Formats: sequence, structure tokens, C-alpha cells
Amino acid sequence: MKKSSSVAIIVIVLLVIAGGAYAIFHNSNKPTTPSSTAVNSSSQASTASNAVLATKTSSSLGQYLAEPNGQALYIYGGDSSGVSNCTGSCLASWPAYQDKGSTSGLPSGVSTIKRTDNGETQYTYNGMPLYTFVGDSNGQVTGNGVSNFSIAKPATTTSSSSSSSSQPASTGTATTTSTSSAPSSSSSSW
Repeated sequence: MKKSSSVAIIVIVLLVIAGGAYAIFHNSNKPTTPSSTAVNSSSQASTASNAVLATKTSSSLGQYLAEPNGQALYIYGGDSSGVSNCTGSCLASWPAYQDKGSTSGLPSGVSTIKRTDNGETQYTYNGMPLYTFVGDSNGQVTGNGVSNFSIAKPATTTSSSSSSSSQPASTGTATTTSTSSAPSSSSSSW
């Protein structure tokens, strides 16, 4: 009698485990609804991981724009708003900061253009095409003032008595000296 009750208990335990596994698997395959808390938190995580720009701070440069991985971004003095004039050998040293995902939901001031030389999509900030510099490594910023390129700066916010507005930062004239500095740990992504 003991043997048959032990077998019955084992069968019941196995059925409970199998039922639980089915319930877990069955629920994991159901689509979630937008009102679900899990969807909301995963959407927020997705938004954060889709950042296209970060703001970094350097003691010598102040705030500047960078890729989310920290690589500095530059603008070219030969470009005009919405038009990249850095092509051919220029792109070998100054790769275009190109879109690697969706262009929807971009932060304020960030847009894209379609390059005329290769048809690829390039990010812009306040209309100016963005580039990286092959000479930068380990978080250093070495391309500022080189070959008519300058570090991309975030727009500054100024206050007036009636309202606040964003003004593009002055890009100034590129200098002929190279500035090399390691960015500090201060940064934000957007």
C-alpha cells in the first residue's frame, strides 16, 4: 500500500510541475498591452538605450556633444545647414555620424539628412551635419580646430523676463591648434 501511495504522490507532483510550466510558458507568449506596467518600464529602458547624443564636459572645452559611447562629435566649417560638403578623403578622417536605427522620436535639435555622395542617413544638430574624428581615442578630444572642424556644442538656454528659449551655441572660427583633453565623468544622454 505504501508503494502505490508513493507513486500517486509522485504523479501528482509531476502534474503540478507540468501544469505550472505550461502556465508560465503560455503567459510568456501572450502579447502585453500598453497599459501593462512591464511595457511601460521596458519602453522607458528602450528610450534610454536609443539615445543619439550625449553631453560631455571637459575642463578646457566646456560642454560638448558626443555619441552615447562618449566619442566626441564635430561640425565642419565647410558645411551649410542640412548639407554635408565633407566627402571622399575628408570622410576617411572625419566619418559622418550616421543613423543606425530609427529616426523617429529624436531629441530637440537633432535631425537627419540624406547624404548626396552615398545616400546614407547622417545625423545633424541644429541643421549642421555631425562627424567623428579618427584621431580621437580613449575619450580624448583631439580634432577641435583641425582642418576646419570644431567640437559640436549643445545649445545654451537663456532666460528673459518673459520666457526661456534655446539658442544655438556659437561655433566660432576654427583655430589652427589642436586641443587634447580627456572628458570628465559629467555627461547626459538625450
